[in-house]
Amino acid sequence: MRILPPLPSAAPSVDPFALGTAERVSRMVSDLRLGVPVALLGQPEAALVLPVETLSDERFAALGRPCQLVVTSRRAEALRHRPHEGEVELLPVPADARLDWIRALADPSRRMAASDAVPQAPQQQPTSLHRAAIRLVKAAELLPAAVVLTGPDVLQTAMRNTLGVLGADEVLSHLLLPRSPRPVSDARVPMLAARNGRLHVFRATDGGPEHYAVEVGQPDRQTPVLVRLHSACFTGDVLGSLKCDCGPQLQAALAAMEAEGSGVLVYLNQEGRGIGLANKMRAYALQDQGLDTVEANHRLGFEDDERDFRTGAALLRQMGIGRVRLMTNNPAKISRLDGEGIEVVERVPLQVGRGPDNTRYLDTKARKSGHLLA
Repeated sequence: MRILPPLPSAAPSVDPFALGTAERVSRMVSDLRLGVPVALLGQPEAALVLPVETLSDERFAALGRPCQLVVTSRRAEALRHRPHEGEVELLPVPADARLDWIRALADPSRRMAASDAVPQAPQQQPTSLHRAAIRLVKAAELLPAAVVLTGPDVLQTAMRNTLGVLGADEVLSHLLLPRSPRPVSDARVPMLAARNGRLHVFRATDGGPEHYAVEVGQPDRQTPVLVRLHSACFTGDVLGSLKCDCGPQLQAALAAMEAEGSGVLVYLNQEGRGIGLANKMRAYALQDQGLDTVEANHRLGFEDDERDFRTGAALLRQMGIGRVRLMTNNPAKISRLDGEGIEVVERVPLQVGRGPDNTRYLDTKARKSGHLLA
């Protein structure tokens, strides 16, 4: 009798409607923008996360017990709090705390009452729960501060109210991953600066912002392509703001590509050095009070530059471009592209747009961010 080999065991079925990590994180980011809390799982506890900027009076009142405020170390320094080493800091929230007091801790545009003190009591070391909370709020382009409530019934509250729930370490791992948007459409777009242009639209697979590439002419992929990585600047690119040099750089880069006959301008939707337009306007307001652009970002709780140029490298790879002549004054862009496997064979300076309204801004970029503007 012939003996047949055993049949291979069937692979476990996967529900095609089940949400993956990217989808669940994206939903959490959207919920936080709406003011809807989310739950993070850690060891040994879970935490309910409520972003300060969109936290309602009703939800704050419903917390009903002492909680913590998590802010960035930059914001803690601005509050003259003695921070631990690391990216986040915990501030105790007394049981009788008012929401306007918490908002004043998070938002430098709000004035604290003379009787209100910044809490200085010794606090526990922040955990992955707190780091994930800040990363999510930053991804939502909100002020980087969140009320965090821990306790044995947090998970039950989240499940009962169908809130987003995910492990803190899983959130952190996902948010650190490089993004690789996929091309969805393209068409010819003649422009004032470059008549022979084509606009390519790339869509993020995780529901994030779309990014664009303007292709001028027909660049030869066998030779280094003239490339500009340009981060979105609504005020400069669209409104013609004189506070920065972004608009002139955009137009000068396109004009240079037109004059040379070809090139690619990658337009990344990471407004305000990655903090979003609302926070950028908050930084502008602080600059009007005498702070420079780096100091304003720090006062809000952000780093000097929150942008991620790995996305730009991904777009170039998808367009078949591996060697570039990069139009930039920022050495960090060169090192980041090189680190992503895009060879920068030449830096092409792009020094345009200096005027009386942005001299201090440009000098700060040179002095504090290493931009080559001499």
